[in-house]
Amino acid sequence: MSLSNWPLKKANSKAYNIKSTKQITIPDGLWVKCFDCGLLMYSKVLKRNLKVCPQCSYHFQASSNERIDQLIDQGSWEPMDAHLISTDPLGFKDQKLYSQRLKDTAVKTGLQDAVQTGVGRMDGQKVYLGIMDFRFMGGSMGSVVGEKLTRLVEKATQERLPAIIICASGGARMQEGMLSLMQMAKISSALEMHKKENLLYISVLTSPTTGGVTASFAMLGDLIIAEPKALIAFAGRRVIEQTIKEDLPDNFQSSEYLFEHGFLDLIVPRTQLRSKLIQILYLHTNND
Repeated sequence: MSLSNWPLKKANSKAYNIKSTKQITIPDGLWVKCFDCGLLMYSKVLKRNLKVCPQCSYHFQASSNERIDQLIDQGSWEPMDAHLISTDPLGFKDQKLYSQRLKDTAVKTGLQDAVQTGVGRMDGQKVYLGIMDFRFMGGSMGSVVGEKLTRLVEKATQERLPAIIICASGGARMQEGMLSLMQMAKISSALEMHKKENLLYISVLTSPTTGGVTASFAMLGDLIIAEPKALIAFAGRRVIEQTIKEDLPDNFQSSEYLFEHGFLDLIVPRTQLRSKLIQILYLHTNND
């Protein structure tokens, strides 16, 4: 190599090294790590498997929109009472005003409140469906959640159709005080009228289902179904242990523990939930 060509080769070498050390930016959300087994998977693979880990069957939280897509026949969903929004009757404030928290959460999630209700079809069978969404203030039950679920059940009773509620909640919404607690009685009353007409109500418990939701409509189903390893409880584990002064089993408040002790009828993986619900609906229809 001639001395005149040496500087050019050196410059090309430096340029190559700069290019080779450049970091590649991977878009957020492209890869997902399982919280249970640690499997790193492509997000689209997880979505195709209904957000269930293909290796250990860990159930990731699913949004209400995802639940509708998973359960309802395509194009058959008709939402109900989507215009209802929560107000701030108590003027509640913690780190921020409750009214502002509602606005911020609505913008973040694209939802008006913590439940979507509507009517749709499962394999052609018409059914009224309510789906709670944990992304909206922990799926907490306020006045709007109670009103929408009550209207759902009343409409199902009026049309003599089955009702299904997918539960995912941290309980009653503290920002609405007694008003949120009264929703327990309101929904339960509507379900009692539904039951008197010999109509089917199915409760599906996902993780977590806790507090006032567990203490009311979540446990009033003619059939109570839960996803595997779901957290289902009323009070927190630590509160119970401090109250009774005893240690609780490791799997206490899991769907498997509750099934073993007779609180649940079925534990159904999310990948089989639609087919199981369709089977139950057909059995109920044929026995009418």
